Amino acid sequence: MVEKVYGKHYTLFNPKKEVSVCKILFSIFSFSRMKLKVGSILLLSLLLPTVLCSQITIRGKVFSAADKEALPFVSVIIKGTTIGAQTDFDGNFVITTTKPGDSLVAVYIGYKRMARAINKNLSTQELNFPMETEGLALDEVVISSGENPANRIIRNCIKSKEVNNRNKLKAFEYEAYNKVEFDLTRIPKEMRNKKILKPIKFVFDNVDSTFSGEKPSLPFFIIESISNMYYKSDPKRKKEVVVASKITGLENSSVSQVLGDMYQNVNLYDNNIQVANKQMPSPVSDNGFFYYKYYLQDSAFEGNQYIYHLTFKPKRVQELSFTGNIWIADTTWGIKRVEMNLPKDANINFINTAGIIQEFTYTDSTWMLAKDRLVIDFAPTKKAIGFYGRKTTSYKKIKINQPRDDKFYEFADKIVVDEDATKKSEEFWTANRHDSLTSREKKIFKMIDTIQSLPVYKTWVDVFYIIVAGYKQFNNFEIGPYSNLVSYNRVEGTRLRFGGRTSDAFSTWYELSGYVAYGLKDETWKYALGFRSFLTKKPSRQIVGMNYRNDYEIMGQSTNGFSQDNILASFFRTSPLTNLTRVASTQAYYEKEWFQGLITKVTLVGRQLTPLGSNHYYYYKRDGLVGEKENINNTEVRLNVRFAWKEKYVGDGFKRLSIGTRYPVLQANYSKSLQNAFKGEYDYQKLVLNVSDRIRITPILGYTDYTIEAGKIWGTVAYPIMELHGGNQTYIYDEMAFNMMKYYEFASDQFASLAVFHHFEGLFLNKVPLLRKLKWREVATFKTVWGSVNDKNRKTLLFPSTLSALDKGPYAEAGIGVENIFKIFRMDAFWRLNYQLPKAIDNFGFKFGFQIML
Repeated sequence: MVEKVYGKHYTLFNPKKEVSVCKILFSIFSFSRMKLKVGSILLLSLLLPTVLCSQITIRGKVFSAADKEALPFVSVIIKGTTIGAQTDFDGNFVITTTKPGDSLVAVYIGYKRMARAINKNLSTQELNFPMETEGLALDEVVISSGENPANRIIRNCIKSKEVNNRNKLKAFEYEAYNKVEFDLTRIPKEMRNKKILKPIKFVFDNVDSTFSGEKPSLPFFIIESISNMYYKSDPKRKKEVVVASKITGLENSSVSQVLGDMYQNVNLYDNNIQVANKQMPSPVSDNGFFYYKYYLQDSAFEGNQYIYHLTFKPKRVQELSFTGNIWIADTTWGIKRVEMNLPKDANINFINTAGIIQEFTYTDSTWMLAKDRLVIDFAPTKKAIGFYGRKTTSYKKIKINQPRDDKFYEFADKIVVDEDATKKSEEFWTANRHDSLTSREKKIFKMIDTIQSLPVYKTWVDVFYIIVAGYKQFNNFEIGPYSNLVSYNRVEGTRLRFGGRTSDAFSTWYELSGYVAYGLKDETWKYALGFRSFLTKKPSRQIVGMNYRNDYEIMGQSTNGFSQDNILASFFRTSPLTNLTRVASTQAYYEKEWFQGLITKVTLVGRQLTPLGSNHYYYYKRDGLVGEKENINNTEVRLNVRFAWKEKYVGDGFKRLSIGTRYPVLQANYSKSLQNAFKGEYDYQKLVLNVSDRIRITPILGYTDYTIEAGKIWGTVAYPIMELHGGNQTYIYDEMAFNMMKYYEFASDQFASLAVFHHFEGLFLNKVPLLRKLKWREVATFKTVWGSVNDKNRKTLLFPSTLSALDKGPYAEAGIGVENIFKIFRMDAFWRLNYQLPKAIDNFGFKFGFQIML
């Protein structure tokens, strides 16, 4: 059996010893042939060392022909010999031998066997292997007694997780070196020759040709970082200090945090692994035998123990799980290496390839990560233009069970970016990189800076920003949003609007915004003006702001619904919009983020509400007659508290984006009216509590999102100030609304609601052969709300004919639907379960939605 030593080449002979043997043989030969002619002896003295001692060195790289990604742990052997090597983490190998043979063979599970001819006339040569996949095709094996030996190894590995899982240690720390790169890939040749890309044609002329047949790519982002990671298990605390960060292609310091080691680390010993926000079972999950089939391929002696090589694949088609290879050490049953990918038929969007490669080292009786690689190929289809992301991490200076004081870790998981992290010199990087940059990566740093200075690149960025944000930037200002420029409703007729805001080019510390709008039918101007400014950004974010708005609103609409002047809402209403309210609102607020995840906001709000269209404010006068109010005025102070444990963001300005949290999100909103202050008419207090979370049951059953909300008002208020439960009178699905409820249909001064959404992730449709290829996914919805209104509040303002309290019990609706239609649409069917409308057809409806999901 060939002894396999990872990361090192090996030969049958030691070159230094071979030279000594040659000298001895030559001496013996010379003395035993003293009678030969002098010329023959001289000739043999020249030829013999050459024949016996000449060496050939073969270097090369093994990679996937499909995506050009390096393949680690591949066996490369000279045909007909026991001389060979195993590729290292980056797919490289070196073989030095005096017996070159005729060809070099690469063999790897899941790939076609490949051979390359050896040129014996060259002392040094390079042979690369672009290997083609052939799937994990294994013959069925019938075992008459005993169990599959692979299952025994996996079972022992699962039993030993408590010992081998580094998160079970008292403490550990290490230095991590991260390298992340994103490239635009699969750019067709005909597109590269088009006029729009001619300014960057030099990029394609300088593509790294290390891989034969590599398709040109356009690098647009690369980051390097060096950080110190600290972990303590009791109490559980994490801290990461980014000591150096080098970003090319994106000016955003927060990227140093979200692409660091703490939040981009895959732990194989967890039962479930999240990749691209999808939950998938680990190959050594406690329930691994439910998801995977395991096969023992080989065993080899490395160091002082045997390493078992196993392959695994999903038991069922299109499930979110992995296929690949895993190496497990005997005795300790820890994971030595793993290489796994998403199956080609996995029900996941926009990802052609997702691969994880990890290598572990045995340190102080524990298997610790030594190298880690995550590769994802994003694209709308397998052959379309997309982008390719790869993250490589290496770990050094590992310390185990040397916990620091609790104060060092601080309260929450903390990521600290040193002030000078982005200012490190090139000499620092050369001395501290765990691996030197390849020639290709050196070119990328230079090319990205050049590309970003070209007008064509700026044009692409502008188009992308318009699509995502809805604004077009003109130097210091941004015009938009474009979806609100033109709209229509029965009250205003055709509505024209023009607005914008200052851009980051104007200031990253404060922002001015505003708009004006005009209705051609009501011939009335509407307008808004706002200002906000940072007081501090570090160590905590503090923002102050003021705004004034005088415009029409839809009362009784969810906070997630389209505004009344959105162009889509104009086209897809189920009934004409007539019950608008003119709201003149003035706000001043102060917001503070105490730490990432905890935000408080104090707001002073003054509002004047004037009914429009078919809506009126009627009330009982003291003489018992009915009177009409032109408007109502209300002033209140609000305190909002939002807590999302370990929530992370991308961006550090006003437009930062939350990338979520794995924990429940808690919100508390308290309001206290200021009667007689700024024309305030009412005296009340209001408290609303909200909790929302995602429950990931098992990868096969999908996940459940839920929201629970409850609120109460103490005091006397008019119905426009009560909780007007959000309805939806469009054909567009609204996650936060009751989709079969109308605007202005139900109001409460105390209430409790529940919304549950379950995403089956194709659990049923994946089993239907003809539908399986569409990758549709099932979704179910249930919503209910209970509420009431006391007698005093019913008489403050008379309820219009369309509005009522929930006097007959809770309102409920349910829906079933299909999402992931053409990867961007969903369609839902909804039923009102009670509070039936007179026409049966009105109790049932379809809604469609736009959503981009993986």
